[in-house]
Amino acid sequence: MNVFMIIKVSVRAIWRNKTRSALTMLGIIFGIAAVIMVLAIGKGASANMVAQISKMGDNVVMIFSEQRHAAAGVHGGAGEGQSLTASDGIAIRRELAHLVKAESPEVRTQMQVVCGDKNWNTTIYGCSTEFLIIRNWDLTAGDFFNEQEERQSARVCVLGKTVAANLFPNGDAVGRTIRIGNMPFKVKGVLEAKGVGGWGQDQDDAVLAPYTTVKRVLQASTFPDNVRQLKLSLWSMDQIEEAKREIGALLRQRHRLSDTAEDDFRIIDMAEITSTMSGVSNTMTVLLAAVAAISLLVGGIGIMNIMLVSVTERIREIGLRMAIGATPANILSQFILEAVLLSTVGGGVGVALGVTGAQAIGEMLGWPILVETSSTAVAFLFSAFVGMFFGFYPAWRASRLNPIDCLRYE
Repeated sequence: MNVFMIIKVSVRAIWRNKTRSALTMLGIIFGIAAVIMVLAIGKGASANMVAQISKMGDNVVMIFSEQRHAAAGVHGGAGEGQSLTASDGIAIRRELAHLVKAESPEVRTQMQVVCGDKNWNTTIYGCSTEFLIIRNWDLTAGDFFNEQEERQSARVCVLGKTVAANLFPNGDAVGRTIRIGNMPFKVKGVLEAKGVGGWGQDQDDAVLAPYTTVKRVLQASTFPDNVRQLKLSLWSMDQIEEAKREIGALLRQRHRLSDTAEDDFRIIDMAEITSTMSGVSNTMTVLLAAVAAISLLVGGIGIMNIMLVSVTERIREIGLRMAIGATPANILSQFILEAVLLSTVGGGVGVALGVTGAQAIGEMLGWPILVETSSTAVAFLFSAFVGMFFGFYPAWRASRLNPIDCLRYE
């Protein structure tokens, strides 16, 4: 029995029981579809997350104030301490100019902003004149505050797109006066839209003001030089390790830390954040894909069950074929091929359903979707492997039957 004859007989056997074959393929179909949809959504989410994080700035390094002394055995978290100062940032910018392109301290507070009968609760960011360089952010109207206004703690600000739209629906924000808390501020400009950030926050829901103004006027701080964090932009991310090493050494020197003392600051770069977030996303995707793959196991068991039934139903046929010259290898090949055909056809339908379903979910819910050719190819090949693996035992059992016993079978 040649290969073409084996294929012909296998297809005829499957077609003879169309309904049963279709039901057998359902487990494979839904298993493959589920795996492809989960991977597409997971990969799309990871790619979108990386893109959103990249919007946070150009070659950004963040330095957080962090108290490292233990209190009852418990260490404080990032931002709890007051170890960083704006002067630290100025020193880094001056002494490491070959590594650092721009520097800005950052402080923030949540306050109500009011203009006429309009009001909006938003985050007020205190920063320096180089903040837009670091964040790679442009203005759509007006100007940014200057160094003189920063030194004088001037009551000026720049509005994010969301804040501007809520306070000035007619788009006439520049030059107007708003109240932040109880203090009047002049609007100097409006930022271009940034969209949703890497942590799901609206980056346009913000007001930027000189950090000196935020510290002295809005927070009434008795330590106006202390800041929550420093943001730096490097000339090149190829210098990241050198920059972190030299920044750390400079800060330890400025903070007069002994050789045995722990850092009272923490340096984080965007590559580290991206890697961490992508790792979490990939882990969740793998877990969900593993759960979805269980249905492939169920589908494979279904194929094995149906093939065992098929062998039992066709015992006389098997005996007749052996009697006219079919070898055990021919019988083994035929039944394995039937199982593989069932699984691969189911896999093909599952791939189509998975791709279509992923795209439909993306359009309905606005989720990012990334269907990779490699993922669909692996899923399809895996369906063929499932058919071969679970079809082997029924095929082997059929090939081991005695032709005399088969012909006597009722």
